Amino acid sequence: MTAENLVERYLAAWNETGADARAKLVAELWTEEATYTDPLADVAGHAGIAAVIEGAQGMFPGFVFTPGEMYEAHHRIARFTWHLGPAGEEPVVVGFDVVELAEDGRIARVLGFLDKVPTA
Repeated sequence: MTAENLVERYLAAWNETGADARAKLVAELWTEEATYTDPLADVAGHAGIAAVIEGAQGMFPGFVFTPGEMYEAHHRIARFTWHLGPAGEEPVVVGFDVVELAEDGRIARVLGFLDKVPTA
């Protein structure tokens, strides 16, 4: 996987609403033992990651994840920003993820941060 398409493939998994297609994307992109941690979740494995994605989609139905302005990578580590909101509109949520890649190029670990969240 090239650095250029890491964010594209990552966000495609987060945008996939079909359970079977999402599971396939997660399996292709993450290692079997991969972990995902953010302020709202701390999971491991493909099923856990797919469930977190499904949960986010349930909280924000119809919203789409898009790349943010920042991307930087070195060695097998990348960090990037992402946006979540209605297509073509101002994002409702803005996040910052740090991704560690395994030897095979798949994601081994994600550490996520939420920089902008909606208020009640």
